[in-house]
Amino acid sequence: MHTAVIKPQWGPFTIALMVLGFVVWWPLGLAMLAYILWGEMFGGSAEKAEGFVNRSRSWAENCGARGQHGFHRHGGFRSQSGNAAFDEYRAEQLRKLDEERKRLDEEVNGFHEYMRNLRMARDREEFDRFMRDKNGNRPNYGDGQNNNGQNV
Repeated sequence: MHTAVIKPQWGPFTIALMVLGFVVWWPLGLAMLAYILWGEMFGGSAEKAEGFVNRSRSWAENCGARGQHGFHRHGGFRSQSGNAAFDEYRAEQLRKLDEERKRLDEEVNGFHEYMRNLRMARDREEFDRFMRDKNGNRPNYGDGQNNNGQNV
């Protein structure tokens, strides 16, 4: 049996290695922290480490096979209640809600377009008013005379 040079415990050497790891490259410090916290699970032997990896892999595969939030890997919806009639009713209601959400999204987009057009019309009106006021306040503007009062 061999012993680990660096024990997975809170000691001055392991803390220094963790801090140095964070200074050099943060994943090294994080790995050292993980070793300090969970290194005892490995127990220093390759067999225990391999057993831990195998348990973790089987747990991950089981979670993947079950799917998340009711969805299988293949995109289908899995029965949540065990009652086919209820699941069919639920699917229909979800479809109706999705259609209603799409309709409301279209109405929101239509309203935003309407408001954009109103802002554009208001901006155009304000700009035209500004140009009329600016050009209308020029002396002798639009009367066909130059600055000396002579007809052009």
